[in-house]
Amino acid sequence: MGAFEDLLAHVRGRPTELMKMKERGVKIVGYSPGGYVPEELIYACGAIPVALLRGGDHEAVIAAGPYLARFLDTFCRAQIGYRMLGEEPLYQMVDLVVVPVPDNHTRAIAESWEIWTDVDVFKFGIASYKTKHGFEYYLDGIHRLRDKLENVTDIRLSEQKLREEINLFNRVRGLLHEISLMRKAERPPLSGKDFVLLNHASFFADRFTLVEALESITQELRRKEETPTLKGVRLMLVGSTLAVGDYKVIDLLEEAGATIVFEEFAEGMRQYSQKVDVGTDGDLMEALAQGYFMKRLPSAYAKPATKERFDFYLGQAKEFAVDGIVWYSLMYRDIYDLEGFLFEQVAKEKNIPVLKIHSDYDVNEKGSLLTRVETFVEMIKEDR
Repeated sequence: MGAFEDLLAHVRGRPTELMKMKERGVKIVGYSPGGYVPEELIYACGAIPVALLRGGDHEAVIAAGPYLARFLDTFCRAQIGYRMLGEEPLYQMVDLVVVPVPDNHTRAIAESWEIWTDVDVFKFGIASYKTKHGFEYYLDGIHRLRDKLENVTDIRLSEQKLREEINLFNRVRGLLHEISLMRKAERPPLSGKDFVLLNHASFFADRFTLVEALESITQELRRKEETPTLKGVRLMLVGSTLAVGDYKVIDLLEEAGATIVFEEFAEGMRQYSQKVDVGTDGDLMEALAQGYFMKRLPSAYAKPATKERFDFYLGQAKEFAVDGIVWYSLMYRDIYDLEGFLFEQVAKEKNIPVLKIHSDYDVNEKGSLLTRVETFVEMIKEDR
């Protein structure tokens, strides 16, 4: 796919492009990728959003040792590690870091940047309940974020500009959703790894370049459906966090003959199945709060979330005709470990096998993971 390769090349060159924009006075806003930060709002206030989404490197986890306790989530520890290592350009150029806080692991990202760097940090809480009060709490948070952005950029938010940005990102979500649905085919037109790379690219690419690329890729995949190439054990990949560079498990699964046809993560994968309903009138900030808080699949920390999340997983497993589910969570994110244990019991009742995998971004994990992955895939093949 020419458009796919062009998009990845654009993303690789994005840090250089952003640095030039920063030199011209444009503000770069880094944010924690839990799905609660409306990028539309940042763009509409004249800044450029970039996700702090790097992961998979044990070196960054080790580098976080002097700044954070070991029993915090691996990804969250790595976020201060990347800053301190000084090798990831996006972590060095941000003017503001925005961190929505649904749990203490994510809070640690904000507090470590507040204490150990000179970067301005803005955090706001995420309610555990999708109720009227929870909605108002989130809405207040993004109102305060708007005020903060206006202060940082010295640009007053325009309703027309915000509406344009929302419509643009609705297009992004719609295209990703359409591409994902193509994987329902018996032989999907693209691999799970490629879809994850597309999803991850959406956190960094220039938004206009992104939409153009996704439209071209969608057209190419529609034509490709007639001559598909992929077929194998169909798997769903779910869990706590899937960061840029953390592709070890995906690679092992695909090398073992599996095809990943659906994935869902609380952090690191853009939620694309819901849009922000702007309508023709009404409050756009409330529309953002509806789309980013009320309509989205909640994280494991939300209450009560277990039934909604499990029903969603089982529904997608049926819709995408999966043969098994891989539950991938990071070390010390205990709520996802517990949820994975409970989900394994629920899935067993539906005769869906589940493989639970933990990671601390350690290179020494690969051998044991390879054995478990190959055994899981072979077991499904035999049962099938």
